[in-house]
Amino acid sequence: MNPVEIEEAVSALAAAPFDPEEFPFAFLEAFGNKETTIKRLRSGTSNKSDLGGVLQTNNIHIAVGLPGELTKTLAALKASPATARAKARFILATDGTNFEAEDLESGETVASTYQDFPDHFGFFLPLAGITTVKQITDNAFDIRATGRLNRLYVELLKDNPEWGSAERRRDMNHFMARLIFCFFAEDTDIFNGTGLFTAAIEQMSARDSSNTHEVVGELFRAMNTKIEDRANAKVPRWADAFPYVNGGLFSGSLDVPRFSKIARSYLLHIGGLDWKRINPDIFGSMIQAVAEDEERGALGMHYTSVPNILKVLDPLFLDDLRDQLEEAGGNSRKLLNLRSRMAKIRVFDPACGSGNFLVIAYKAMRAIEAEINKRRGETGRRTEIPLTNFRGIELRDFPAEVARLALIIAEYQCDVLHRGQKQALAEFLPLDAESWITCGNALRLDWLSVCPPTGTSVKIHSDDLLQEPLDQPEIDFENEGGETYICSNPPYLGSTWQSEAQKSDLRIIFEGRTQNWKSLDYVAGWFLKAADYGTRTNSAAAFVATNSICQGQQVPILWPLIFQAGHQIAFAHTSFKWANLASYKAGVTVVIVGIANHVGKLRQLFSLADDGTAITKEVEHINAYLVAGPDLVVRKSSKPLTNISEMTFGSKPVDGGNLLLSQDELTHLGLSSEDRKKFVRPIFGSDEFIGGKPRFCIWIDDVDAEEALRHPVIGPRLQKVREMRLASPKIATQRGANTPHRFDERRQSGDEAVIAVAAISSENRNYLPCGLLPRGTIISNKCFALFNAPLWNMAVIASRLHWVWIATVCVRMRTDFSYSNTIGWNTFPVPTLTEKNKADLTRCAEDILIAREANFPATIADLYDPDKMPADLRGAHERNDEVLERIYIGRRFKNDTERLERLFDLYIKMTVGQGVARNGRS
Repeated sequence: MNPVEIEEAVSALAAAPFDPEEFPFAFLEAFGNKETTIKRLRSGTSNKSDLGGVLQTNNIHIAVGLPGELTKTLAALKASPATARAKARFILATDGTNFEAEDLESGETVASTYQDFPDHFGFFLPLAGITTVKQITDNAFDIRATGRLNRLYVELLKDNPEWGSAERRRDMNHFMARLIFCFFAEDTDIFNGTGLFTAAIEQMSARDSSNTHEVVGELFRAMNTKIEDRANAKVPRWADAFPYVNGGLFSGSLDVPRFSKIARSYLLHIGGLDWKRINPDIFGSMIQAVAEDEERGALGMHYTSVPNILKVLDPLFLDDLRDQLEEAGGNSRKLLNLRSRMAKIRVFDPACGSGNFLVIAYKAMRAIEAEINKRRGETGRRTEIPLTNFRGIELRDFPAEVARLALIIAEYQCDVLHRGQKQALAEFLPLDAESWITCGNALRLDWLSVCPPTGTSVKIHSDDLLQEPLDQPEIDFENEGGETYICSNPPYLGSTWQSEAQKSDLRIIFEGRTQNWKSLDYVAGWFLKAADYGTRTNSAAAFVATNSICQGQQVPILWPLIFQAGHQIAFAHTSFKWANLASYKAGVTVVIVGIANHVGKLRQLFSLADDGTAITKEVEHINAYLVAGPDLVVRKSSKPLTNISEMTFGSKPVDGGNLLLSQDELTHLGLSSEDRKKFVRPIFGSDEFIGGKPRFCIWIDDVDAEEALRHPVIGPRLQKVREMRLASPKIATQRGANTPHRFDERRQSGDEAVIAVAAISSENRNYLPCGLLPRGTIISNKCFALFNAPLWNMAVIASRLHWVWIATVCVRMRTDFSYSNTIGWNTFPVPTLTEKNKADLTRCAEDILIAREANFPATIADLYDPDKMPADLRGAHERNDEVLERIYIGRRFKNDTERLERLFDLYIKMTVGQGVARNGRS
């Protein structure tokens, strides 16, 4: 269930008659528990309560108490041994009149009347496996409003299917934006009173809904007609009480979809909500899924926390403004200069969605301006920060509508907060008719035409700004000193998931600049567009992106182009989870990269320590791998650069499947034990190694070739290998037909000790899959191997240090690591190891292997699930990391950023004089 569905279920529960016996089960059902789970709790099979309530392990202990004794009941739940044994996170007590609960993990509590407990449903979202943020926990209104609007939207489309067509979808979305504005306006006195819009519909429209569309249409027409023109326009008297709004919001078609009785009741119910509580930076994000059929299942999930947005905005420009404010102190002239500077700043989000970044930036700047006015003795002064300085581009029309609406609401709320409601109301209407959110494809539009620098005059030689592809406008301006800050969370989309249209977008931007652009993530287009924009303007940009944009093959493709455009990395946040309001681990791992063509002496590098604490460092330079240090590109090396053992691919059969055997195929061959010992070996690729899947191969030494060719079972298989190779168009493969008993690419004798390394593995594991396999094991070309190598090499491969290096310099296969011996292992910087170091690391590798053996028959996939990793194995890896990291710096590293800094420092020293790539050039 998504949050909107949960809120609706909880609200329905609170509205129904209270049933003390049924309440605990209904409550859990509202948070998505399945019928079978509820059935087990009812029967007592899984109910561990010792207080006559309902206790769900790892979740919640619920008890219905006697009237007036809720605090006592809650205390009993907290003291209950069963609560502790079941590791319940929440305790909840109610008597049907009042409601109390506590989060035992955080210590936060909730107390309300029973009817009002849905206001706190966000507090319990972890019960549904949904992580949340404080704004949602404290304010359920935005999800409630989203859910009600969604129900209205769906109901209207049932009776007006044509409004859901491509031709009319924009009309439908514009209609919904108008409704949202009216609901907000009627609860904030913008409509000269409270509830005026909803009351007019209730009074003037028939209960059978037959004329509801006409009533709504007349209200919209009134808001689109100036007061002095209403008599001639014959606006009905009952609609004349509404102010003139327009500003583009009520211009154009005033057509309204027809309402069923259900749709009319939904409309009135929505109007009954308290829209003063709307939070535009939350609500806008959540509602954008309403109009998207494919996203409606994630309704209410599109919320990005303010702290995450500020990770982009603060170092981009807000911190600088606050620093200037601090420096100005009470100096009136400095304060005036800062205010004047802020009035010219433009904030531009070229993938703005419903406007989160723009709203947060606007509210932050208004707060700074209000403090300036306070210090200058000008409290209540009208803002000099124009809303039209907050520009956006959004591909979909409904989020674009909502973004503009969210900014309008934010402006009004800031005026009320900083100037008082009287002044806010006096100057709010009519709305400004200028459009500052453009609906279009950001990678096709010329950004200078959408967001010209402050103080510019733009001559556009194009009939339609939204035309695709857009004719390039002619730019003619004199810059008056304004700044533009570009900030966004664009669509990431690795090359595998890009549509043909999206690939075409990238082709237009990158073709002629680099041959390898097809390997880039879609977000790369925004980076290069921002760099191009910066060559013509005084601007800086910061984007949220998947960390792959600063890893592996994308580094030498994208970043030299950014640097050639005169930009450098001004600040960066290294990898962290960009957690939206999302289920379980839906948050994607991202980086934030700020680029500018005017960077000071020091740049800021933000990262998270291994213990989760934030680290901020000021460094002289940040390279494309987001490491403090000079620009470079890690290139392939045919041999190890340090004294580590050689790693190679395994053997490649090129056999048409005739040399490879499953367990069943091997059994059906009916080989004698002697033949099986002579002709068959276990073989491992990445899947077999990680998943513990048994697989075998026919492996024949030259001395046994004649016997094998005559064998009644083996011989026919070898003949098929010969035929397959002869039929190949490749000359080298045809030559292999002369030795059909051999793997075509044979890289081992078959008697070596083998350290195996998976070629493809999930990034979700904390360590790379590697291990020691018995002598006689064959490694396929789907795996890497070190043959007869000292065991301490495995300790190096199994370390967090090596995981970080591979994650940074190797290519990705979708979201998985694609290991490479030439770029991952051969380039891995290892300090000179003493014999004592090697002995210590050997013992660490042995401890890891012993811990794995102790958990037999668990596979590598089982053992290295980060949520289920056995304590003894985790401890063995921790000891291995500590031993290895002390060799590098004499202590444990604080985080992966520090690990990379040390590794890159060593890499540079290792490659001095060997043609290491600097600045993207060899």
